[in-house]
Amino acid sequence: MKIIGIDPGSARVGYGVIEKKNNGLRFIRAGLLKISSKDKGKRLLELEKSFSQLLKKEKPDLVVLEKLYFMKNMKTALEVAQSRGVLTLTIIKYKIPLLEYTPLEIKQGVTGYGMADKKSVAKMVNKILKIKKISKYDDMTDALAAAILGSDKIKFGF
Repeated sequence: MKIIGIDPGSARVGYGVIEKKNNGLRFIRAGLLKISSKDKGKRLLELEKSFSQLLKKEKPDLVVLEKLYFMKNMKTALEVAQSRGVLTLTIIKYKIPLLEYTPLEIKQGVTGYGMADKKSVAKMVNKILKIKKISKYDDMTDALAAAILGSDKIKFGF
């Protein structure tokens, strides 16, 4: 079963692709969908196009999307919420099962501690997937953490 984890953002969206086979997890790839347009409407269209291409290429069995939990900056929160809306609609359009978790739930599921810092999450992701550090961007590690949590929920029939 192929799983894509998504860490939504307004300027870039992190993704991580893993495969669950038997009881093991295998790292496939991680990356960023970068959104370069300055126009708000075009940004959303750009995101939808690049995310659709990713879904067509990877053909996932499940997508795990990080929920918007809390943001201090209202402008950023609104932009991330719009991105999440585009991502959610695209997932539904492709009829892919979707799980959503808060950052706290993802950290808890991967590290055992919901208030874990980014470094601890990255360390556990690397250990679980048996990989070295993938990038300077936390977006990819967070997306892989979401995918790992989703892979654990599969046995319960989500």
